[in-house]
Amino acid sequence: MSEKRDEKLAADRERWNSETLDPVLNKRPERLPPEQFSSVSSHVYPRVASPLDVDGVDYSRDLGWPGEYPYTRGVHPTMYRGKLWTMRQFAGFGSAADTNARFHYLLANGQTGLSVAFDMPTLMGVDSDDERALGEVGVEGVAIDTLDDMERLFQGIPLDKVSTSMTINAPAPVLLAMYVATAEKQGVSSDKLRGTLQADILKEYIAQKEWIYPPEPSVKLMVDVFEWCSKHAPLWNTVSISGYHIREAGSTAIQELAFTMADGLAYCQASVDAGLDIDDVAPRFSYFFNSHNDFFEEIAKLRAARRMWARYLKERFGAKKPESWKLRTHVQTAGCTLTAQQPLNNVVRVTIQALAGVLGGTQSLHTNSLDETLALPSEKAVTVALRTQQIIAEESGVANTVDPLAGSYFVERLTNEIEAEAMAYIAKIDEMGGMIKAIEQGFPQRELGEASYVYQKQVESGEKTVVGVNKYVMEDDGHEVEILRVSHEVEKRQVERLKQVKAERDQSAVDAALAGLVEAAKAGENTFPHVLAAVKARAAVGEICNSLKPVYGVYREAPVF
Repeated sequence: MSEKRDEKLAADRERWNSETLDPVLNKRPERLPPEQFSSVSSHVYPRVASPLDVDGVDYSRDLGWPGEYPYTRGVHPTMYRGKLWTMRQFAGFGSAADTNARFHYLLANGQTGLSVAFDMPTLMGVDSDDERALGEVGVEGVAIDTLDDMERLFQGIPLDKVSTSMTINAPAPVLLAMYVATAEKQGVSSDKLRGTLQADILKEYIAQKEWIYPPEPSVKLMVDVFEWCSKHAPLWNTVSISGYHIREAGSTAIQELAFTMADGLAYCQASVDAGLDIDDVAPRFSYFFNSHNDFFEEIAKLRAARRMWARYLKERFGAKKPESWKLRTHVQTAGCTLTAQQPLNNVVRVTIQALAGVLGGTQSLHTNSLDETLALPSEKAVTVALRTQQIIAEESGVANTVDPLAGSYFVERLTNEIEAEAMAYIAKIDEMGGMIKAIEQGFPQRELGEASYVYQKQVESGEKTVVGVNKYVMEDDGHEVEILRVSHEVEKRQVERLKQVKAERDQSAVDAALAGLVEAAKAGENTFPHVLAAVKARAAVGEICNSLKPVYGVYREAPVF
């Protein structure tokens, strides 16, 4: 904008304030104090945005065209006009056979990608026959102990035809090895596999708290996966850098973006430090963001994330491939916003959140089911969640044009503000020596604790509204929610299957494979080929993870106050 036009517009705004706005405010004040017109994250919104709010935005530098640097407007030129986002409903419960049946149901009803939820013992690298697994086997996800379980999980599903996401972190190399071995048995080579391994161990120390080893060796194990996949599984996304769980733990949108981006930069730095070419690994990094209730904040967050990643990869790491600059993301609607009170309201929340993810330019989307605050989703509820995505895609019209909110004075202003505040956080983390050092000092953990406390106080005071919880409350909404319950028989049968595998396998082959893994870890070699050998020998998840504890140690979190 020219200086003269800028001055004219500023003068016109002053005129509007005095002649139009002030008389109305004097007669009838706004319904809230100005500072309470804010986002879920307490980001105060302007009364109205104008060209003055985006005066510093340079279209070519800051937005660009879709599919071109800095990718603010999307990573593909045609976005959803060319291909809709992958509809990937998170699923997993009971035994591998139970979840396999749910996978077939979802694929038959239009889902276009699989997403595996593992039970707590599997997530912690604990076998189903371990005393620590008692009462948890198959309850919050599918129980996977050995290669036999993984083969049963994907029975009848051609792994060269589907894209699979696996939400697994500390034992991620083991589950990926099982997937690779399962594909081989189907006759599918690893270079044909498409999907994503979550494997974002750093966010575990910040938010989800499912770890085995200390941060540095845990990151080393992931770098081993990056290196192996760059040579043998080039279509596989080796890490899904996850802000989702950071947000679920109580962060603001800006903290989610900042800490997630800092985790991604840490994986880049670890790869470079290990001698890998950034352009060999970064193209297969993906992101996983939360889509919360504040519609515009979530859209702006995703747009800012793409621009930040492109600039950091190009400027900080010197990446030369455009594929390295592109931030590709999966989005999941916010589980922490679901309420047990008036659960049908959750359908509306999920719809708004999903729409924000789409307008923000996601490549993949999971919509939560209305009953997930009470239990794992029922078949009926998960169908409604999937249909929500399909209605947005096929009926709403939002997929017909690329980045339709670009140029909105408010959206561009908000994108800039979120980016600037997130970058300030990252600068602070850089000063601490990077994200691993920041985690060791408890910095992101403290920030999350404070943010979640502030939000809870806002809800309790009524400053923030949660419909059905602190406003428009009903004693009984008359709606019975079907609950999916996992029988304890699942655990009994799973333990029996594991016992049978251990009895039938060649124990000397297992022992040799685990010994080879330990020696590779001690020597600082790439561990993944040895994990793959152990999996093929039918070693169990817990056996493989436990074998490395004497080498790497175990992690104990220092209290953060």
